[in-house]
Amino acid sequence: MAEGSRKNDFYKKNYTDWLEETIDSINDGILVIDSQGIVQFVNTEYTNITGVQPEAIVGKPLRDVRKGAILPKALRDGKRRAGIYRREGQIEYVIDTAPVYKHGEIVGAVSVCKSLNEVHFLTKELKRSKERLARLENTVGHMYQTKYTFSDIIGKDSGLKDTVELAKKAAYANLNILIQGESGTGKELFAQAIHSEGPRSKFPFIPVNCAAIPAELLESELFGYEEGSFTSSKKGGKVGLFELSNYGTLFLDEIGDLPFELQAKLLRVLQEGRVRKVGGLNEQEIDVQVITATNKDLGKLVEKKRFREDLYYRLNGVPIKISPLRERKKDILLLINDLIDQAGTTQAIRFTEETRQILSQYDWPGNTRELFNTVHYALSMTETNDIEPQHLPEVICKHGSITNIYSHQSLKEIIKNTEQEVIRQTIKSCGDTLDGKKMAAQQLGISLATLYNKMGK
Repeated sequence: MAEGSRKNDFYKKNYTDWLEETIDSINDGILVIDSQGIVQFVNTEYTNITGVQPEAIVGKPLRDVRKGAILPKALRDGKRRAGIYRREGQIEYVIDTAPVYKHGEIVGAVSVCKSLNEVHFLTKELKRSKERLARLENTVGHMYQTKYTFSDIIGKDSGLKDTVELAKKAAYANLNILIQGESGTGKELFAQAIHSEGPRSKFPFIPVNCAAIPAELLESELFGYEEGSFTSSKKGGKVGLFELSNYGTLFLDEIGDLPFELQAKLLRVLQEGRVRKVGGLNEQEIDVQVITATNKDLGKLVEKKRFREDLYYRLNGVPIKISPLRERKKDILLLINDLIDQAGTTQAIRFTEETRQILSQYDWPGNTRELFNTVHYALSMTETNDIEPQHLPEVICKHGSITNIYSHQSLKEIIKNTEQEVIRQTIKSCGDTLDGKKMAAQQLGISLATLYNKMGK
């Protein structure tokens, strides 16, 4: 029996020593009293903060050695107290107090103190952190607000009606969206409209052009990085675009140009809903709707092993295909009228019938973006209220001239008329003299006699 008691005393002593060493390693000052208000323990940090040595306080009633001590009150009323200012001579500090219970009874009380200098420092740091967070939230909120809604999509009652309806439904689906269409068809306009329509509209919309960011930087842009991850990393690290767009929408434009080595990492983020910074160990949960866009055929890229098949299907939750402008000619005049209204001109601008025909017959390889540039170019070139063919960019005007002038002629007539027009322009350039005609014949690679012969036809 005596042997067992000695072992228990040994274990209790070791445990007490371990506990005291643990408390002594805490960066806050700790003072403990028993149910009689006798000081049982103070750690090293308490001495550092208050200047009171252990031998001057341990084993003595706290009220005797620390006049006006607050901690004994916890023995009487069992209440916790926080942020109590204390001053002893030139030493200032703040304490928190709490009773210690065992089996429902108060058996002591503990006081935790911090140096007032540390409190001031922490308060300032907290204030600065709150200010930085407020600035960040304000910046993100202003930088990443969408501009367009579905009401800005012209032509929805003709060539784009079904596409718009599908996009509206996609806005409320918690699925990734893949928008495909030629360059200039308005893929980002659709992406912004989807975000504005859906439940994420109050949160950020962040666009990223995967083709515009160097491959070696794209990973850190998307996922962020920890401080010291690489040589040029910023102090404090960097927040990634996935994290910035949390609860909102991340728009990855030109997704077909995403480096192959990053595709696996993007796939994992989409599957797990978690993102890890470059150089980081911890993962953060995210709730982001990802909208991607491309003017490439991702299916063919998959066949060529240049795009991951599993990522393709993960992105293609809702596929949206935007038709090129040449397949919806009825929208061209609607778009022109809208662009004129947006230009805000005070004059009543009129496109002549010939000009309208040219614009309607042109194939618009640059789609709505090219049409936008063309209309603004024409508005800048005209000095009247009328837009004539000569006010259009040369490539469009030439296309329209060929289409309109030769639309009712045979191939033989077109060749003849074109040949004579080329000769006429060349002679005009070289001069309508004998020497000028010789130079024109030389430029055209024909003899002077042949030139005269063709001129006479």
